[in-house]
Amino acid sequence: MRNKKIPLGLAAVLAVFAISTLMTATLAAAQTEKVLHSFGKGADGFSPESGLVADANGNLYGTADSGGSIAVGMVYELTPKAGQWVYKAIYNFKFNGRDGYGPWAGLIIDKAGNLYGTTEAGGLHDDGTVFELSPTSSGGWTETVLHSFNGTQGQAVFGGLTMDAAGNLYGTATGGGISTGNCSGFTYKGCGVVYELKHVKGGGWAEEVLHYFDKDGTDGFTPYGTLAFDKTGNLYGTTSFGGAFNYGTVFKLTPSASGWTESIVHSFNNNGSDGFYPSGGVIFDASGNLYGATGNGVNTSTERGTVYELSPAGGGTWTETILYSFQSNGVDGTSPGPLTFDSAGNLFGATGIGGSNTFGTVFKLSPGSGGWSETILYNFGNPPDAEYPIGGVVFDSAGNLYGATNAGGANLGSGAVFEITP
Repeated sequence: MRNKKIPLGLAAVLAVFAISTLMTATLAAAQTEKVLHSFGKGADGFSPESGLVADANGNLYGTADSGGSIAVGMVYELTPKAGQWVYKAIYNFKFNGRDGYGPWAGLIIDKAGNLYGTTEAGGLHDDGTVFELSPTSSGGWTETVLHSFNGTQGQAVFGGLTMDAAGNLYGTATGGGISTGNCSGFTYKGCGVVYELKHVKGGGWAEEVLHYFDKDGTDGFTPYGTLAFDKTGNLYGTTSFGGAFNYGTVFKLTPSASGWTESIVHSFNNNGSDGFYPSGGVIFDASGNLYGATGNGVNTSTERGTVYELSPAGGGTWTETILYSFQSNGVDGTSPGPLTFDSAGNLFGATGIGGSNTFGTVFKLSPGSGGWSETILYNFGNPPDAEYPIGGVVFDSAGNLYGATNAGGANLGSGAVFEITP
């Protein structure tokens, strides 16, 4: 079994800190947090690295990259019932040379209720997999390995998936590809890829590599996070390193009849005014602006992270605005992860560490005439509370927030699923 290695970009995010230069944080009143499940009991999973996805009935699904009946990771479901939440392990990954293991990223769900995800390792070549879980009429789930990576096609699949209107899947592999260099800093070869899995006529899936990253002083490398489509079918994502200053990029892939062409939307710069080492991918607003977070910046001596916006400026150029810089003392959180919007245009996310108890926060960023202001919705505390929410948050229809944490909970700090109620 491969020893699990944290992607260098994420390791850097969690190892260093960032300073606030704009707004100050406030603590929201009347926010209630509840631990819905504590991992680590029996054959349960533990130490989940990702967030959650909800189906149309309000059930929550997530992955734990460790634990389960074979101790190599699992997929779980939480179902609301009579005011409580019922936890169920719906799939345990196998260490058999065919199945994937170590599901680092979260899941997506299609209209039919099928779940899709990735594993960091396993498969036919031990370079990771893309898998599907389909519900059965008896209430169980059937797993299908859609693709096993082979190094050249990608390796170390830490990123999650995005689905287009035709049901094709897109994602990134942190390592692998055709570059001969070691860009990850660990045992993975290559600089990473962007890939597509297409439906094959008559059944099955076929992979196409859309872009091979290269450590050439211009391109980004070591991609991490989920991709996002714009309204015209272009793909956007982030790399932890590379670009003009070697502090990471936001990139764009444009499709054409002859393939996909990459361009760099933004190269992050450790220059005292920009964030650097982006984390968690990017998301769009209705106007076509991009939003994301960095684990570091703005001040190089006390970095704690930023939230940024990239706006189209014409001629293929983009303008970056730092919406919020996390405070140098860490009281409002450190190392923000994936972001999500509510219907009013507020941004929500979680910081993996920091806050008043140093175990992470859930925060809200609200736009106003004077810029964006941050509100701390919750500061995580000591067990049995959840700790270290590195995977972001998701809404339900009532406006409640849900997420998973890498540690904390009631079972020896093995992680938890939480709910925050306004």
